[in-house]
Amino acid sequence: MGYNGPERRKHPRVTGRFIVSYRIMNESDNIDISQTKNICMGGMLLTTNKRFDSGVNLALEIRLPFDPHPIMIIGRVLESKEIIEDMIYDTRIEFLAVDERHRKVINETVGYYIKKEKEG
Repeated sequence: MGYNGPERRKHPRVTGRFIVSYRIMNESDNIDISQTKNICMGGMLLTTNKRFDSGVNLALEIRLPFDPHPIMIIGRVLESKEIIEDMIYDTRIEFLAVDERHRKVINETVGYYIKKEKEG
């Protein structure tokens, strides 16, 4: 059964698997690499190999199709849910700091995938 209540998201979200490297903000090592499950202008859902506490800030580098350079973003963990015990977690992240150029690239990417999904 899907969720049939009102749409709470401020931004349209698209399914897309983009490579992301992430680390806890104040740690210079411990960089992990993963993939997004979906993304929107305000945040993303990321598969991680450990659980993060809500409120933890992550430094993110996302590779999107419309820019040859990775996008650097600071994100805050909203929720980290265990999917496979001690192995895989779905981690919801809200973007905190996105500069104008990167915002444009995310917007182009989301727009492109929304169009593709509608065309089916």
